[in-house]
Amino acid sequence: MPPISYILVERLDRFASLEDLQSMLHHIKSLGYDGVELNLTPNAAFEMEALARFVESIQLPVVSFLTGANYFGEGLCLSSPEVGVRDRAVQRLQEFAAVASRFGALLVIGQMQGFLNDEPDQSKGEARIASCLRRVVETTEKYGTRIAFEPVNHLQVGFHNTLEAVMALARGIDSPRFKPMLDSFHMNIEELSLIEPIYRAGRNLTHFHVCESNGGFLGSGHLNFADIFTALEKIEYGGFASVKVYRHSWKVGAESSIRYLQDLFAGRSV
Repeated sequence: MPPISYILVERLDRFASLEDLQSMLHHIKSLGYDGVELNLTPNAAFEMEALARFVESIQLPVVSFLTGANYFGEGLCLSSPEVGVRDRAVQRLQEFAAVASRFGALLVIGQMQGFLNDEPDQSKGEARIASCLRRVVETTEKYGTRIAFEPVNHLQVGFHNTLEAVMALARGIDSPRFKPMLDSFHMNIEELSLIEPIYRAGRNLTHFHVCESNGGFLGSGHLNFADIFTALEKIEYGGFASVKVYRHSWKVGAESSIRYLQDLFAGRSV
């Protein structure tokens, strides 16, 4: 079983103070999670260095940072026909690469690609995205950061919706710091199988999101998580599996998810 982290869907700039976030992280640690994944946005009410020292003190690593809120909150879009918008998106990701490096965390990119209404010509959009990402990857070489690029379903992103598309993008960028990740929620919409993409990604799989088919509690949909974890074990996946629950508060989602996973792995060990 890979180590399990929990995703805080809340943006960091929505916490009034570091103390508010600390109480949440203490609870996640007490539940038995091995790490946490945070939604990274600028203008937090606290210094990231202070957060880094805190998570180190309680031994709850930040395993990865999500970046999609920067598209939905500020319109920072890698496929935009406006050069200024693309430049600001690249600059933001370059800044985040430095932040992620301090935490030893992955930088998750997916939703900052934008939609087809940002750029209706898919080939133009993909070319812009690739060009922008090459600039970001150059920065990761400086900081030692790794990018986990997420295939996001077509209802939430206009480009690179499947593992095949992301792997083609990765081949074009050709950097060991740029690797694909998978999310069971998006796979359920875009892929023909929830297992085959795991095997196809193989050793290149750098991160995994565990999310139910309906975005709710694990076990409330139709996904077979036992088979998914078996596939991760068979490829000798060495990263974290981050649990994501869209439709409930972080507290209820985290508590329900850890109970489900404990029961799941207890049953598999019999």
